Amino acid sequence: MIGEVKETDRILLLTGASRGIGHATVKLFQEKGWRILTVSRQPFSEECRWPMAQWGHIQADLADLDAIPALAAEVRRRLPAGKLHALVNNAGISPKGPEGERLSVLTSDASIWNKVLNVNLVSTALLARELIPELTAARGSIVNVTSIVGSRVHPFAGVAYAASKAGLASLTREMAHEFGPLGVRANAIAPGEIDTSILSPGTEDIVARLVPLGRLGDPREVAETIHFLCSDASSYITGSEIHINGGQHV
Repeated sequence: MIGEVKETDRILLLTGASRGIGHATVKLFQEKGWRILTVSRQPFSEECRWPMAQWGHIQADLADLDAIPALAAEVRRRLPAGKLHALVNNAGISPKGPEGERLSVLTSDASIWNKVLNVNLVSTALLARELIPELTAARGSIVNVTSIVGSRVHPFAGVAYAASKAGLASLTREMAHEFGPLGVRANAIAPGEIDTSILSPGTEDIVARLVPLGRLGDPREVAETIHFLCSDASSYITGSEIHINGGQHV
């Protein structure tokens, strides 16, 4: 994987790559021979050790919707053949209260709603809108990372986060309908309790009571599903939302 980017390379643009599901996705796609572009609010860090990490890093704040055209232009500049084979929208924020508590309707002000919806939902639509020519050229795939909280009340996830994920599921269906004639597929994955560094205290109780498989999910298991949806193995799947939660949704 080390070396110059070639026109024959398959290229993934991934938002939210620094930890958890995003980090596992980078590792898996690189194992499969993909080139990876990642979006982060932070400047490039030398601690990123994966091959061509510096080439792939793009600094942008998805909360700033006015910055989306510049982000897309930078992505285009790095595409050697003008083709983007996959767009995985994994970035998401879920603000908490002063004591780490869930933010409800009554405790979420307009600034919370604006920031969460911009990052988790609106930027996703605008980024796809900007990059649809490159996705079309590659007959590419879009994967939106929703959540189990988009379909049920969760003890830890705030109301704005939950609403944004429900909206993202709906947006996925709209993308599938609109982009299908262009040869671009759009699907979603809805993770449940995944073993990452941001698990909330009390997750163990949820797993014991509500997850039939009786364990946390591994980020690699989520990444494998993302890769499936970006591969030819899923070439007739679009508009779907795949639950990755050990049966928690049943």
